[in-house]
Amino acid sequence: MTFIPGLPVLAAFSVAILLLAITPGPDMTLWMSRTIRDGRAIGMMTIVGTNLGIAIHTLLVAFGVSALVVASPVAFLVLKTGGAGYLLWLAIQAVRNRSVLTVKTTGKTNASMGKAFLNGLWVNLLNPKVIIFFMTFLPQFVSVRDPHVTGKLIFLGVLSIVIALPIAIVVVVSAHGLADWLKRKPQVMRVVDYVFAGVFSVFAVKILLTQSR
Repeated sequence: MTFIPGLPVLAAFSVAILLLAITPGPDMTLWMSRTIRDGRAIGMMTIVGTNLGIAIHTLLVAFGVSALVVASPVAFLVLKTGGAGYLLWLAIQAVRNRSVLTVKTTGKTNASMGKAFLNGLWVNLLNPKVIIFFMTFLPQFVSVRDPHVTGKLIFLGVLSIVIALPIAIVVVVSAHGLADWLKRKPQVMRVVDYVFAGVFSVFAVKILLTQSR
């Protein structure tokens, strides 16, 4: 199918998404906090909200980048070069600052499924780091000259949800035990930090060395 990238691209993309999914960040912290505080059903609905945010980010990037490609391949190359710098910055931050997981376990609330959904949606949708990441990460897996760039970007966005969703569900189902375990095993997260930094440094160099596809 024309909108499905080649196997090497899919493999590299899948590894990157899997690594992101197991690294504690704002979304994982939110899932755990809501689950521990309000129950698994609320945690699951929060996941639905964050994933809708990802879908919206994907569509914005797909159609925005596609328009940019049509208007100016050079501008698209500039975007990808900027993306390389951002990914390298993420790698440096992972090594310098470590993964942080802060889960609030106190303070009961009158939670509702709708509020949990909106909480997940807005936390993801309005996070400037997520916006920048999607604008710089997804485009590196498509070709400047590919006439099916929009379809491929959408496919990759959907694939990112499919890959990360099982991990998100496991996080919610085992929230209490997982939160305690991560706090007791900082060395495990340190290994993840270095792997994360290594993988994204490779991606950054790859972009910088790529002039066109």
